[in-house]
Amino acid sequence: MHGGDVGGVNEVSGVGSLPEWKFSQVFGERAAGEEVQEVDIISAIEFDKSGDHLATGDRGGRVVLFERTDTKDHGIPRKDLERMDSSIGRHPEFRYKTEFQSHEPEFDYLKSLEIEEKINKIRWCQTTNSSLFLLSTNDKTIKFWKVKEKKVKKVSDMNVDATKATGNGCAANSIVLNCSKPHLSNGGYADEFSSSCNDQSFPPGGISSLHLPLVITSKETSLVPRCRRVYAHAHDYHINSISNNR
Repeated sequence: MHGGDVGGVNEVSGVGSLPEWKFSQVFGERAAGEEVQEVDIISAIEFDKSGDHLATGDRGGRVVLFERTDTKDHGIPRKDLERMDSSIGRHPEFRYKTEFQSHEPEFDYLKSLEIEEKINKIRWCQTTNSSLFLLSTNDKTIKFWKVKEKKVKKVSDMNVDATKATGNGCAANSIVLNCSKPHLSNGGYADEFSSSCNDQSFPPGGISSLHLPLVITSKETSLVPRCRRVYAHAHDYHINSISNNR
């Protein structure tokens, strides 16, 4: 499994053979006797309905998403193979997709109770328009998350020639230097300098082009998690499980 061990799968000795299972509640390889941070311990794990996405939550309030990769290479989904009762030649592989901070530590002042950020449960919701939706909860607060893939926007070069940009830039700099005016206490300028400055506002013939950057949409994409709704403190008991009405 790419991106570290999830749910205890350690390694596969060969194609078609059974995996070797070892209990592990943290990502990555750990040496014998290596100290594990409390916030890194996985406290919740959930597959979506299709089995193509996996979500994990830890004691630090983080949610990490994984995406299955072997279905794209072999075409036939694992669910269809199970229906055909055929043997599976290889085990599913998942790669890291994204992560976000779902919950933060809180304090209930009315009950003098500290609410830790540990994720108790994750539940996937119906996917819409290639966006992922899921619920995550700690002891008191349920949050509804939307993870959407957006194209990255970048600022390109100026939309003027380099020679013109340099010339206009020098002219603009000279204007600023020659148009130094004393400031008044209210942030304005003295009137006696306004007429002399206005004469030097534009170069002779005017400005032929503007120094405006262009914002272009690149082919690169990034995942943007966004909390769409918060269900907070609507009960007196700790939340141990959640479900939706799908």
